[in-house]
Amino acid sequence: MALLSDNNVPTTFPDLAPRGPNGDVLLRAERARATFDVNELSRYMYTQEYLDRMAKILDILESEPAFDKTNRYHHSRPEKITASLWKEKRLIELRREHNWDDVDVSIVNMLFDQSTPLTLHSQMFLPTLLNQTTDEQKKLFLEPALKHHIIGCYAQTEIGHGSNVQGLETTATYINETNEFEIHSPTLTSSKWWIGGLGKAANYAIVMARLILNGKDYGPHPFCVQIRSLVDHKPLKGVTVGDIGPKFGFNSVDNGFILFDHYRVPHVSFLAKYSQVKPGSGEYVKPPNAKLSYGTMVWVRANIVLDVRMVLAKAATIAVRYSAVRQQNYDASNPKKWEGRVIETPVLDYTMQQYRLLPTIATAYACFFTGQEMMRLYHLNQAEMAKGNFDLLADLHASSSGLKSLTTTMGIEAVEDCRRACGGHGYSMFSGFGQFYQDYLPNVTWEGDNYLLTQQTARYLLKSYRNVIAGKASVSEYNHTSNYLIQYSQNRTATCPAAEPADLLNPESILAAFGFRAAFGIAEVVSLLDEEGRSWNSLLVEINRISRAHCQYMLVRQFFVSIQQHGLSPALKDVLTKLACLFALHTMEKELADFLTSGYLSSAQAKMVKAQVIRLLEEIRPNAVALVDAFALPDYYLNSALGRYDGKVYEAYTKMAEQEPLNQTLVVDGYERFIKPLVHDGLKSTTPTIASNLAQAKL
Repeated sequence: MALLSDNNVPTTFPDLAPRGPNGDVLLRAERARATFDVNELSRYMYTQEYLDRMAKILDILESEPAFDKTNRYHHSRPEKITASLWKEKRLIELRREHNWDDVDVSIVNMLFDQSTPLTLHSQMFLPTLLNQTTDEQKKLFLEPALKHHIIGCYAQTEIGHGSNVQGLETTATYINETNEFEIHSPTLTSSKWWIGGLGKAANYAIVMARLILNGKDYGPHPFCVQIRSLVDHKPLKGVTVGDIGPKFGFNSVDNGFILFDHYRVPHVSFLAKYSQVKPGSGEYVKPPNAKLSYGTMVWVRANIVLDVRMVLAKAATIAVRYSAVRQQNYDASNPKKWEGRVIETPVLDYTMQQYRLLPTIATAYACFFTGQEMMRLYHLNQAEMAKGNFDLLADLHASSSGLKSLTTTMGIEAVEDCRRACGGHGYSMFSGFGQFYQDYLPNVTWEGDNYLLTQQTARYLLKSYRNVIAGKASVSEYNHTSNYLIQYSQNRTATCPAAEPADLLNPESILAAFGFRAAFGIAEVVSLLDEEGRSWNSLLVEINRISRAHCQYMLVRQFFVSIQQHGLSPALKDVLTKLACLFALHTMEKELADFLTSGYLSSAQAKMVKAQVIRLLEEIRPNAVALVDAFALPDYYLNSALGRYDGKVYEAYTKMAEQEPLNQTLVVDGYERFIKPLVHDGLKSTTPTIASNLAQAKL
């Protein structure tokens, strides 16, 4: 055994090549099979200008120590926090050095792919100050926040209340005599909890508290509150604040708690763009329109929908590339040949693997197009609301709520499906799936629990259908919800006209099926509520179903519309159309019970759906690697041994294993205390030793 003085010797792998054919040549062969121009699709999704920006920024980040990901999977929680703060400080410096704008910074954060204690400063604190403050408050709070002279967070959730915002317990009582508000946490359950950036980084917070004026409760309102000293960062008197501790994931963020003990803040802390409190009297001035605050919620949820595309794209890229490289067993009926010899079959050639992965690629593209449309509608709605037109808001708010619920659920399920599709190596952190899954998982809960959000969507759908049957709705260019509800009301016994599987590839037929299925479910719930007197609680499962059906209709519709609206080459349009059909029919297959019970599909047509899905897998398979390449996700972003662009999976995997801290010494630290006493006790034994037994065995 090596002496302890010689212990600091890293373990390295011998210089061996993988058994051929290696991953790089397999991926080259896959790319040669593509029937469309990968660069054309990338430009279509991002624009060339965006791709060029990303390439320039990537070059900078890869040479910056603060953005190095080499040890990310080995960091302890304190190391994660420190590394994240270093990244944020360096980003602020780089932004000045390179004159980066908001788009550039968003690219940086996408590529770095790890939230930090300052993430909520930019994602929630700044937008709230921008959209809900007066000119005086912008000068007082927003201007220093933009310069990072103050660092903020958004403190709404409490340990006792999350989705039920109206149940928040923290109070803000106006003191007429001093023109101040007294922020107070009256119970343990009123402690703000889960607040990103609050634990250790923030010195300011947007605090949602119940507004109490002259003894009357006006419900939760936002306040901008200083919580730590700007001189030494210590909590101010009357403030108890800290970190909530380790979490399932997201441990690079200091999610915190805070309680207030009759903590006084000045009148100007009350964010007063929409509603006001008159100094001295405490008289409440209502906002001109109660719906104005919905804009921020729509913006946040639309961004979450947009982000799902990258989650799905990352998961699919890793799993598809690895599945093209990984060879497993032999397909006796169709042996894989390479340079004149039979080799093990790449996993991606098995139909079951295609069934697991190719729909995820299709879903990523569906979310990409729908996310873009949601952002377009958000900006259109903001412009219309500024003119006093709120016609788009209800549909947009309902759709953003339902889509946030559906797409984030789809996203987290896809990450796990893709991880499992990578077999045993998918369980390694080096696969890129471990921390990825952990850090994305909160999306199904924050900004509205995914099951509760569907109720907001359903209320709008039920109201819309009631308007239709009351003759108060008309066909609209913008409101596609009313359109499919009106179409259903005009023919409630319609059936699918498809006579053979190929008929199911018609986009209009597919949309008609999704629209009928959604409308049927909505009509059923309206009947149960209005005619049979069922309670809302008793119908929550059906309410979830109709929200899901409506949002699946939106995803399918936007996928087909996006393909038709742009000047694509015939080859690219053909591939995207097949992907759209796969997304639609695979979704239909998973939801067949709804389509059958609505009466729109027959059992024979249900079998045709299943058959057509398998045919589409076969047709899309040659383009699988090219389709994930088009996402244009660099290796730096993926941070995965399995998903590398060059296919050198095993070389990268073993190299990452060499970086493991346990492999930096020959003998583990606990050897002297725990292993040595046990082993040496055997060496001292009077019975035949292991060593002598082994020696005899050799003889």
